[in-house]
Amino acid sequence: MISRLSLILASAALLGGCATAPTSSAGLAETRWKIVRIDGAPPVSLDKATMQFDELRLGAHVGCNGIGGEYRVDGGRLVAGPLMATRMFCEGPVWQQEEAVNALLSAAPEIQRSGSAMRLVSGGHALDLELVGG
Repeated sequence: MISRLSLILASAALLGGCATAPTSSAGLAETRWKIVRIDGAPPVSLDKATMQFDELRLGAHVGCNGIGGEYRVDGGRLVAGPLMATRMFCEGPVWQQEEAVNALLSAAPEIQRSGSAMRLVSGGHALDLELVGG
């Protein structure tokens, strides 16, 4: 009986060790990024195009409205939402880029990070970023 209980406890411990809990921020917390390309094109408002990550929230600005919400990293993907945005009137290329970033963040993009560069890819969109001050 004791050996059977020991076997059950040991099995449970081994299975628990194999499970991986999603990391809340996976090294993104307290970082600030400059957006350098949206779907292969430079941002229309290059000086305003940024993304930042706090411990549990992200914020992005493409040039017109701000986008933000909670996030976590799960299986190499950035899971964000619910996302909120300011509602200033925007049109033209900056609006199109803002819509692309919003669609990308809503689609749990894959994170590809190498040093001070990061690429988010999903839903037919790609966002290239460079770490600021890192």
